Amino acid sequence: MNEEIQGKLFQYQQLQQQVQAIGSQKYQMEMQMGELDKTLEELKELKKGTPIYKSIGSLLVKKDDKDALVKELEDQKETVEVRVKTLTKQEKSLKESFESLQEELTNALQGSQDPQDPQDNA
Repeated sequence: MNEEIQGKLFQYQQLQQQVQAIGSQKYQMEMQMGELDKTLEELKELKKGTPIYKSIGSLLVKKDDKDALVKELEDQKETVEVRVKTLTKQEKSLKESFESLQEELTNALQGSQDPQDPQDNA
């Protein structure tokens, strides 16, 4: 196998790993967005005067200002949504590069395995 094909195979493997890593990050962000949605939904349904606690590390801290907490969570959700959109664009771009390189490799490997046509030498 020539060096060009080996280089493309290495690049192919790297792209494959990047696509998987981006997919994993995107999944985590989507899960976080789902948790934020559920939390916001529950907060909005709480009756006035119901005690609210926010998790900070391994502590639960009482929060008196429900509106401020809702605003904070909405801001977090917006940040996560932007991150998901960015990851989606990166994933799409990487997948396109991956598929293009896959096609190049397929063609190169098929070309190197095909016996030469005698008419090519004429």
